[in-house]
Order: sequence, then structure tokens, then C-alpha cells
Amino acid sequence: MLNQREANVWISAVSIWEISIKTGIGRLKLEAVTEEGLVSLLDQGFRSLPVTFAHAFAVRRLPRHHADPFDHLLIAQAQCENLTLVTADPWMRAYDVRTIDASA
Repeated sequence: MLNQREANVWISAVSIWEISIKTGIGRLKLEAVTEEGLVSLLDQGFRSLPVTFAHAFAVRRLPRHHADPFDHLLIAQAQCENLTLVTADPWMRAYDVRTIDASA
């Protein structure tokens, strides 16, 4: 589904922020996520999704199924923008948001 040319695939600034923090403190080992790699994805048609005030305010309406602030902001973005989240996190499905299971 993600490799379909008609699909708009968004990369949230929240995801890049979380990846940067986790790689910086050694909790995530990813060599492929660099500024150049991100530019390459954007060149291939992926789109950047910045965080807006509306996204930030929408977080306060979310139930607290779990405490991950990155997930809360991704969920709020998906709800505000009517997007589908690609995730391997089963907690994300507890929220009112469409998901694609990325655990396979």
C-alpha cells in the first residue's frame, strides 16, 4: 500500500524527533535515518508533516491509554489531518484512529 504511486505518504516531524532522541541516547540503532536519507524520501514523493498548534491542542482530548507523548502527538496529527498511521505499536489501535499494522 505504501509503495503505490497514488498514495500520499507523510513523514511526521514527530517521528524524526523521536528517532533523533532515541538514536542520540543509544536506545535505537539506525544508521539509515540521516538528513540525506530523509531528503531522499522527500525526493521520492514522501511528504513532510510539521507539528501545528491544532495538533498540539488536540493531544489534550486524547484518552490516556498509555503515556508516550510521541504517540499522543502522532495520533492527534492523524486525527486532525484524517490520516492513517502505520505502526507496530498495539497501543495505537486503542485510539480513534485508522492504522496499518507494520509489525509483519
